[in-house]
Amino acid sequence: MEILDATIVATALPAIAADLGVRPLDATVIATSYLITLAVLIPLSGWVADRFGVRRVFLVAVAVFTLASAGAALAPDLTALVAMRVLQAAGGAMMVPVGRLAVLRTVPRGELVRAIAYLTWPALVAPVVAPLIGGAIVTHASWRVIFAINLPIGLVGIIAAFCWCRPADSDTARRRLDVLGVLCTTAAVGAAMFAAQELTADDPRWWVVAIGVLAGSVLGVVALRRMRSAPHPLLNLDVLQVRSFAAVVGFGTVYRIGISAVPFLLPLLFQLRFGWSAVAAGAMVTALFVGNVAIKPLTTPLMRRWGIRRVLVADLTASVVSFGALALLSATTSAVVIGTVLVISGVLRSIGFSAYNTLAFADVGPSELSDANAVHAAVQELGAAFGVALAAVAISVFAGLDMLPAGAYSVAFVLLGLLMAVCVVGAARLPTAAGERALRTVPTTA
Repeated sequence: MEILDATIVATALPAIAADLGVRPLDATVIATSYLITLAVLIPLSGWVADRFGVRRVFLVAVAVFTLASAGAALAPDLTALVAMRVLQAAGGAMMVPVGRLAVLRTVPRGELVRAIAYLTWPALVAPVVAPLIGGAIVTHASWRVIFAINLPIGLVGIIAAFCWCRPADSDTARRRLDVLGVLCTTAAVGAAMFAAQELTADDPRWWVVAIGVLAGSVLGVVALRRMRSAPHPLLNLDVLQVRSFAAVVGFGTVYRIGISAVPFLLPLLFQLRFGWSAVAAGAMVTALFVGNVAIKPLTTPLMRRWGIRRVLVADLTASVVSFGALALLSATTSAVVIGTVLVISGVLRSIGFSAYNTLAFADVGPSELSDANAVHAAVQELGAAFGVALAAVAISVFAGLDMLPAGAYSVAFVLLGLLMAVCVVGAARLPTAAGERALRTVPTTA
């Protein structure tokens, strides 16, 4: 439900902006506010789950997300819509990581990769249908329907969780909440993202940007030091001593920044630069996620045959090339060529996702799963938020540059390709046997 919602919103941004009387780039706050809230609140997910129980938190989170979706469908203006998106994110911040934690706590180590594969499938399938559904909805109905479709999905989710989730988790210890850590982390992320949002304005106030960057940097350092010294930190960074997990937190987050920007950029490129309809744009973006799903059954066999390190190096190197190809697309490029590039990009995206997600928990002990899950989820969503923000800033800053085929959009893809190059270096530094423990007993069908 969350992935479906986020992907549809990206396709509908131009229509939402037109209906509410704002610029498309102004409407990006609908996406960034959601991702910022996720990044800020997800670190609390582990503590909340331990304090109140996985089943109870998951049920409440799905209910909050569903009710906020109803509010978004009824929002009269951009401010109200952003407020509902923030409330949605509050539910999503608990819904997804707590749901994953429920699985991680109950699945045997030998079945971990197979379980992660099952968790990944819905996240891959939802975006396949989302762009086309989003385009059809905004063309033939109203963007408000986009949020209304979450209501029946949320209801089914609540019923399923009520019936099948384990009633209690008495095996977890309760921790005190590090209030200072929460405040510093929230303020640091908020300041940095506010600075990024200011950069998308027609005439940025550079003093606001400077203050945002400075405040975000200082508060970020304070937050990290607090997590290292507090007796009960918001995020227990001791789990970063696991080398494979640390690699995913570092380079995996850079990877997330790069690939999260693509589904945001493509609908805007096709509609605002190429002049396509929302349906045509949505149909073409679907090609990206078709590639995601098509390769998924082969990702685990690939990792078992060649090892996670080799797969990552090859996949990320190819991803650099695919971003170069995206940067060369123009309004005169054949639809067949565009579709082929997107399918290949989707294939590479799926392999990279699976490799990083498998590597993340491969060497993490059972007692560290809650902390690792919270850290991993937080940095993933933070990476997604900065990916969208980076893309929006690139489009705004390089708006008048037409040296490349798609102007500012081409520049954005070039920047994202450079991020992939950084990830190649990180993958090359991994141990040859990285993640082998989790792959050893995994069925090839996972």
